[in-house]
Amino acid sequence: MSTVFRLDSSIRVEGSVTRAVADTLEKAIVAELGDDTAVIRREIGTTPLPSDAWATAAFAGFVAPEQRSEEQNQAVALAEELAAEVAGADALILGVPFYNWGVSQHFKTWADLMLTTADFNAGNVPPKHAGKPAYLIIARGGGYSEGTPKFGWDHATDWIKRVLVDVWGFELEIIETELTLAEVTPAMAGLVEKARENLAASHAAAEAHAKALAGKIAA
Repeated sequence: MSTVFRLDSSIRVEGSVTRAVADTLEKAIVAELGDDTAVIRREIGTTPLPSDAWATAAFAGFVAPEQRSEEQNQAVALAEELAAEVAGADALILGVPFYNWGVSQHFKTWADLMLTTADFNAGNVPPKHAGKPAYLIIARGGGYSEGTPKFGWDHATDWIKRVLVDVWGFELEIIETELTLAEVTPAMAGLVEKARENLAASHAAAEAHAKALAGKIAA
């Protein structure tokens, strides 16, 4: 039996592009690997992790376990729970919307907590879970590619890649969907068709990645 870990960090449920593309990827993976595939879910968009948990867990690392406060024990336990979810999975689906030109606070808190654990500490060289397949699903309301007015304003994607690839060693594939606000933004009316093409391409990419993943796991 295979296990897939899915993280959703969108603050939206209805209309969320990252959730929709993640749904396509998840369904395709289960179809390829079999109905006995287990999907472990972590919802941090509508049920955020405590914003102070990272600092508490980080400082707890400098305190002997028997001397930690109850608050520190809870923060460390939460971090270890998050790490166990990822460590036990054969593949990861990470839905991360692009908010205000930077890393979503929900995803940042999750990553920060993970980094306090022994399995995902930045000091692990090589990373303990190097080579684990991961799929990063990103949605951006506007256009940020080279040649657009907002080129260079994406201060999130490179940071996420740095953590997932350079620190944790995951084998990362990225599915990016831009212009997601075209349908509801009058000033972007001329980009609606392009936005629809982008979204269709992302769903198609999700299907293709599922097939490739099944081949890797079966090999």
